[in-house]
Amino acid sequence: MPRTFTLWTMVLGIASVISQVGIIVTGGAVRLTASGLGCSEWPRCTPESYVATPEMGINGAIEFGNRLLTFVLAAIAVLTILALWRVRKTHRNLVIMSIVLLFGIPGQAVIGGITVWTDLNPWIVMLHFLLSAGMVSIAALLAHRIGAERRARITRTPAVKLQDGASTKLTSISAVVVYIAGWFTLIFGTIVTGSGPHGGDPSAPRHDFDPLIVTRFHTAPVYLMTLMALILLVVMYRINTSQRQRRAVWGFTAVLVFQALVGFYQHFNGLPIAVVLLHMLGTGLVAWMMTIVLDVFNSKYATRPTETELPTGDAAPEQLTNA
Repeated sequence: MPRTFTLWTMVLGIASVISQVGIIVTGGAVRLTASGLGCSEWPRCTPESYVATPEMGINGAIEFGNRLLTFVLAAIAVLTILALWRVRKTHRNLVIMSIVLLFGIPGQAVIGGITVWTDLNPWIVMLHFLLSAGMVSIAALLAHRIGAERRARITRTPAVKLQDGASTKLTSISAVVVYIAGWFTLIFGTIVTGSGPHGGDPSAPRHDFDPLIVTRFHTAPVYLMTLMALILLVVMYRINTSQRQRRAVWGFTAVLVFQALVGFYQHFNGLPIAVVLLHMLGTGLVAWMMTIVLDVFNSKYATRPTETELPTGDAAPEQLTNA
């Protein structure tokens, strides 16, 4: 277990984000291929077996394969905790985030089991997705802060603020609105999904909402996010923002444009499976980037030395607090 922030710690932080986005995509693949009940039981796959059998065909293999990815996420989460464990006294919040990610994984599994027990009830499917999106956001925050700690050690610069450029009241509020509107977009998006044709199984229950009306509710916060992104793009070139702040805003804008184009295309072309799967990827990327935008304009986090990097006798309590 490392005593400071190594390249391996950074790799694990990024792997946490990618794996959490990946589980959203693979979950979408299960739903889009009508494999949601490929394993008819939980935690078993069938009443007699914990694994998929050849008789279950491709749908059983897809659903069981998605369940196996839970162990990949758990392995990454455990390794991340181990990589941070020896800096727990000086970077307690980072360790707490890694532990939350680990405990979120059985939460995902249990909700996934309830989804099977309720024959893919769309409200439970919605909860399953939103928990995954929340874990993407936590993982993004964790990786972003590990990255800041790693850069501070490469450049040998102590006490580097994560918000390393200017932020006005307008940019700060805009970033908060982006994050809140993003969550409303994700919530309404799951309701749109629950009203559509891809329920994970031909017999799966669906919402009785008018798909067009709930789609309009889904797109309304997207327009608000677009407005806030435009405000950030304009204002950040009028103040002394950092390169990282600008990259965050441009990255979020690119993801937002991608997601909007994919969303409009799927809506007007009958929800083709491949395009819907791209849209699922986009939801994970939106959750990732809106978190980074929030962090670069509002975070009070600053890098700090670990216990082994502090001069003898300097590990005062005020130095070990974590913003």
